[in-house]
Amino acid sequence: MARDEFFWLGEINKATAVINTGQGLLDPKLAPRIAAGLAKVLADAEAPGAPRPNRVIAFEPLLIAAAGPEVTLLHAGRSSQDMHATFNAAILREWILDIARNLATAQTSLRARAAEHVATIVPNYTNGVAAQPNSLAHQFLGHFAALQRDADRLREAYARVDRCPMGTTVLNGTGWPLDRDRMAAALGFAAPIDNAYDAAQLSPKDALVELGQIVTSIALHVGGFIEDLMPQYSQAEPWILLKPGKDTTYASSAMPQKRNPGLLNDTRRDASTAIGLAVAATLRLHNLPTGMPDAKDLQSSAPMHETIRNVLKSFDTILNALVIDPDRALAELNADWTASQELADVLMRKYQLPFRIGHHFASEIVDHAKAHALTPLTFPYAEAQRIYAQVAGTALPLTQAEFHATLDPVAIVNARATKGGPQPAELARMLADAERALAAQTAWIAEHQAAIDTALAKLDAEFEKLLK
Repeated sequence: MARDEFFWLGEINKATAVINTGQGLLDPKLAPRIAAGLAKVLADAEAPGAPRPNRVIAFEPLLIAAAGPEVTLLHAGRSSQDMHATFNAAILREWILDIARNLATAQTSLRARAAEHVATIVPNYTNGVAAQPNSLAHQFLGHFAALQRDADRLREAYARVDRCPMGTTVLNGTGWPLDRDRMAAALGFAAPIDNAYDAAQLSPKDALVELGQIVTSIALHVGGFIEDLMPQYSQAEPWILLKPGKDTTYASSAMPQKRNPGLLNDTRRDASTAIGLAVAATLRLHNLPTGMPDAKDLQSSAPMHETIRNVLKSFDTILNALVIDPDRALAELNADWTASQELADVLMRKYQLPFRIGHHFASEIVDHAKAHALTPLTFPYAEAQRIYAQVAGTALPLTQAEFHATLDPVAIVNARATKGGPQPAELARMLADAERALAAQTAWIAEHQAAIDTALAKLDAEFEKLLK
């Protein structure tokens, strides 16, 4: 059965029965009957269509009906406040693991596509205009790095959520000497949450807001990747598209030539929806007096989790459906002047020409080229000499071979020298770093999921002993 609120109310009651019996807070003679009543309530809920109440006030009558009023001895030092805060934290940490799992899947695909395209040189764009040549692997690894920050944020958020509120009652604890450490361990939490007021009144609210902020970041990063792809669909000869298919594109109802990028459109829409749902979690908290349930209602935030999970699944589908044409990308670079900055850089680096003068020279080259339909491959060296003499007042120091080599986008990318650039050595390093990050992320997810599963299995074994 799903690990929903009902499930966790059952686990909380199991843990209470086991721990309080062991501490002498619950009469051992009553424990078997109380445990049997709880077991019946949980078993009955497994029937198709059976109710699974998600509130203490609706769960407890089922217990009373199954085991009599003595079952409410389990309620020693408890409140719906700390019980609801506990199942909120328990569910929220599994949401975080689920999002992290889907994020790691998408990142794995992104890194794999990057590894395939180390030598693919493509135009990158700023302000919607072709700006510089780059390795597609470098561009993809940039997106990977952004998503890795989201993965880091998920781990950091998990550490804050992985604290158990049980035993804090409403807001200042209880006179019952409850073993909060053992309760936390029984439910798979790393530790109890420290401050009793914080436990049920504050942390459940800001935990949802923090997750909403991470969801927003993931959605923005996925949306940004899609926005980099969308302009290609307006080009007559695009260099990157989705592979046509029923899950990726669809034909226009009127125009036979059109294959609309349905998957891109739907994923971008869903990413925006996720952001809206994340903001709603914050708005439910705004100007809310302490103790109100509005911002602590996990059901209201469930669509946020479901939507970002679907966004990541769709993003993974996009990554594996990309069709990339390296020759077409290089042709676009050679048809435009994205290499023009290199003229200014080389003139400064090799011949100590002040950058602004070199920039002026390169800009004049581009203006002349666009006025006369010239490309980097067809621009006359003599014209470059003439323009340089006008701008700098001296002879162009670049030879004809140097001039044309400086405009080669492949050479530009391979000659980058700074750390974090697209040159082959740095790409190899970043690909290796990404692989290590994914391995660590996968291990972290498995470790924390196993910690929860192991704790609950141990609790089940201890609870079974009460039934005998």
